[in-house]
Amino acid sequence: MKHFDSILVANRGEIAVRVIRSAQQQGYRAIAVYSEADAEAPHVLMADEAVLIGPAPVKESYLDPDRILEAARKTGAQAIHPGYGFLSENADFSKACNDVGIVFIGPTPEAIDIMGNKAASKRRMLEADVPCIPGYQAEDQSDQALLAAAREIGAPIMVKAAAGGGGRGMRLVENLGDMPVALESARSEAQNAFGSGELILEKAVIRPRHVEIQVFGDSQGNVIHFGERDCSVQRRHQKVVEESPCPVMTPQLREAMGRAAVNAAKSIDYVGAGTVEFLLDADNNFYFLEMNTRLQVEHPVTEMVTGQDLVALQFHVAQGYPLPVSQESVELKGHAIEVRLYAEDTGNDFLPATGTAQVWHPPTGEGIRVDHGLLQGQEISPFYDPMIAKIIAWGEDRDIARRRLVRALETTCLFGLETNREFLIDVLNKEAFALGEATTAFIDENYSAKALQAKPASDAQAIIGACLLYRNALGQSERGAVSRLPGLAGWSGPRELSSHFRFGDSEGDALDLFVRETGTDSYQVALGEEIHQLHWLEQTGDAVRLSMDDVQQTIRYALPGRGEVAVQLRGSAAVLTNQLAFTKGDESIGGSGTILAPMHGNLLAIAVAVGDRVDAGQDVAVMEAMKMEHRLSAQVAGEVIAINAAVGDQIATGTVVLEIEADE
Repeated sequence: MKHFDSILVANRGEIAVRVIRSAQQQGYRAIAVYSEADAEAPHVLMADEAVLIGPAPVKESYLDPDRILEAARKTGAQAIHPGYGFLSENADFSKACNDVGIVFIGPTPEAIDIMGNKAASKRRMLEADVPCIPGYQAEDQSDQALLAAAREIGAPIMVKAAAGGGGRGMRLVENLGDMPVALESARSEAQNAFGSGELILEKAVIRPRHVEIQVFGDSQGNVIHFGERDCSVQRRHQKVVEESPCPVMTPQLREAMGRAAVNAAKSIDYVGAGTVEFLLDADNNFYFLEMNTRLQVEHPVTEMVTGQDLVALQFHVAQGYPLPVSQESVELKGHAIEVRLYAEDTGNDFLPATGTAQVWHPPTGEGIRVDHGLLQGQEISPFYDPMIAKIIAWGEDRDIARRRLVRALETTCLFGLETNREFLIDVLNKEAFALGEATTAFIDENYSAKALQAKPASDAQAIIGACLLYRNALGQSERGAVSRLPGLAGWSGPRELSSHFRFGDSEGDALDLFVRETGTDSYQVALGEEIHQLHWLEQTGDAVRLSMDDVQQTIRYALPGRGEVAVQLRGSAAVLTNQLAFTKGDESIGGSGTILAPMHGNLLAIAVAVGDRVDAGQDVAVMEAMKMEHRLSAQVAGEVIAINAAVGDQIATGTVVLEIEADE
């Protein structure tokens, strides 16, 4: 037995939070590690102790085995849980833990080593009679041998990096004439990503499902499985949606796949949590794909349908205890679906995005679970994986789980950066997904590049956004937040002018809206020929309850910057910029020096004269519309060469108020 009562979690983000939570619930002392970029991250704040292990780059912190082991030594940690990613499937790190007497909560270095190489693992699976895709996994890596094997296998063929995953070093070859180029590019990418250019070839299974089996082993030789997960919805070979059970699973197929997965784990004396992944074709033939020798990102769906805490089970078997669960006692109840909320730009080939979580409200509700490691105000940096959170829904059946998850995503609010939230909602609402028909080709078949582009703001979002900007500006004026120019007294009187807002940009059509206050917390908004009535019922820092044309609803919002408003309505979010909040000088670096009226209103004051010198950012005039004072500031340093309006003038939007000749 290898008893321990303290666990260091060698990871960050949502998985570190999740492991620390289970550790503390089980009575263990939980120790976090963190980089300089994560000093105030949730996993650091919730741990019993936390150790700084280096700067933000992963190679200097989370991927440095020596720093992790030093953190364990410094805090007296008796065990290390690696989470997933980083060092979780590093056989050398597992061995290094064992060498210094620290329990590595995971499989043996030998098991990690075998399954970490696609060629070696496939050879072992063939020996264990696990169904495998026809292909080539021999040690001869010459182009001659690979091309000869390709001709024997026949197109289409998948070229894969033997040492990696995540789609890197992977190429689909549909014409054998393209093989030489595919081999060269896959080998180069694999070498750069994994330090090994070794390749395998597999017959491509077209439009399969990606189905994996959750296995668990102990040091007594017992291995069981906890059913399957369907992970077919993927982009760039990265999973996006996972669910359990698989929509097309039958008891007979589950028994066969489960038996194959257990045999695979037994063949390498597997201990702990692992996942055996298969491709399932339309005729229910399944083929071994790979084995992940760690906890999977999607493990919550298995926990929700089995009622098991897989992390707590990891702690249990890592100490040498036998599995407390038998295969006969495993029962799948209901249905669970998980989506991965990523900081990414879906309209730009799902590229990662960065930013600050200005507003963050994860969902709650019946059957909803959220695993995340994010605090409001936290920066999403470019150093780490872009996954922000996992949102999971359980239901008595698949459609209840799906509807609950859609609603959960619609109420999830994250302002400050691009995410795939609305894409996930769309995926869950697609007929093919709702009917359980999604394969690994789902995204390619259902989404063109155009379909992935961000949708423009709705009229309703623009109307509410204009009112939010109006109220914010009015509040600033009344609090004295807008600086007054010399000689300008307080302003009072009826608010009879309409405040003009223009949303859009030079690339597309603009929306012109006119907001007029009609009573306490009541507004009239004109958009084209339409007039809309809004009444504010209750407003907090990032939410407002309002009535719009006699329909009450709650809106999430943020005011991220000058002239900007973010509005989330019925699950759809948009960031709108009032183009009239900027002078012409804002439009280019350094500014043009031309100061335009950003709205229709009264020119209250001019603070300069022709010939005066001004600095960039200096107030030069003030306008008023509906009691709102709006500063007009110089965008460049230079000399005032013209003043084209006088104090007291009612001037229209876009009027040139004055001109500044910029210093060279």
